[in-house]
Amino acid sequence: MQYAPSTSLPATAPNGVTAGVDWASADHVACVVDAAGKVITRFTVEHSGTGLTELVRKLARAAVTEVAIERGDGPVVEALLAAGLTVVVISPNQLKNLRSRYGSAGNKDDRFDAFVLADTLRTDRARLRPLVPDSPATLTLRQTCRTRKDLVKHRVAICNQLRAHLSGAFPGAVGLFAELDSAISLAFLARFDCQERADWLSERRLTAWLKSAGYCGRKDPALLLSRLKAAPRGALGDDGAAKAHITRALLTVLTSLTEQIKALEAQIAEQLMLHADAHIFTSLPRSGTVRAARLLAEIGDCRARFPDPGALACLAGVAPSTRQSGKHKSVGFRWAVNKQLRDAVCDFAADSRRANPWAARLYDQAIARGKDHPHATRILARAWLYVIWHCWQDGVAYDPAKHGALQALIQQDQQAAA
Repeated sequence: MQYAPSTSLPATAPNGVTAGVDWASADHVACVVDAAGKVITRFTVEHSGTGLTELVRKLARAAVTEVAIERGDGPVVEALLAAGLTVVVISPNQLKNLRSRYGSAGNKDDRFDAFVLADTLRTDRARLRPLVPDSPATLTLRQTCRTRKDLVKHRVAICNQLRAHLSGAFPGAVGLFAELDSAISLAFLARFDCQERADWLSERRLTAWLKSAGYCGRKDPALLLSRLKAAPRGALGDDGAAKAHITRALLTVLTSLTEQIKALEAQIAEQLMLHADAHIFTSLPRSGTVRAARLLAEIGDCRARFPDPGALACLAGVAPSTRQSGKHKSVGFRWAVNKQLRDAVCDFAADSRRANPWAARLYDQAIARGKDHPHATRILARAWLYVIWHCWQDGVAYDPAKHGALQALIQQDQQAAA
């Protein structure tokens, strides 16, 4: 299979000029250099709508068509792309090392950094790639998925806070159901928010309430009541009433977060169904809806961004960072990565081993070599990315029957069983 062609910059900068923009929260410094590396103009604009318009206007006046910047997203990049400019991303780590080219001090200065960005775009064109934005559908899906993930973090934090509070205010409610933030548990706390109200329950009353609340019936009401009675007594009287107010406050926040997460999940499902690449990621084992949407959103739909599987694995942080000098060679954890992409890929890989024998074998082999769970998951994620990349580049769904390594393993197991 041929790898996808990579986008590249022309051998020389159009109009013989390149620009660098050092962005900040309050203002942005731009620098324009000519073909000889001489500064043509340098200016500062505010971080506002007017400032970004002025930035684009001054770059156009200097005949700039290519701009180097430290990040690939945000209002500045959107303004530059909207103006039809070619944007090249040079990461902050690269910029830090590039400063030594022009002096030994290595001090951080916005005006100097803008010059370094512009001059690096002039001299290192063969190694730089223009930024190609994802489609609006992918950008929207990515924002929705990341928002859901942030809300899930908040839900976990509030749930932990509620559990800590209930351990003193109403211990019986903590371990009554499997999950404290489950629908039945939240409904129980909304009805019985303190020890005194729970004391009213009998087996018959609890049975009737569970039926009215739509409980699945996994646990017998007698068992649930025995758990409630066996737990330490909660706060009573005025103290119990005061703590019940806190319980209700935390419960309201937790319930609201749970409802909004469900609403976002419904939105994610709709956006995923309408996306052109949905069939690729939903075909992966145990990908589901949210997991498939996260993979799609973080990988994107711009094929030229990852000319080979290794580029995708490096950005996802599942490929080790190797350093070699003379006889010394070290392999370490890769830190400069897209953490959202790494989380999405590792989350998928960790669960895929439960439905795919090939994934389970790779994971078990890594554990047998002494790797811990996170390391073994990254090893499996790297292998999966090579499979996903080929499906993604060809626009085809994952087919276990065409997965050579999986079929070879299945055939080997069948022969051993025979």
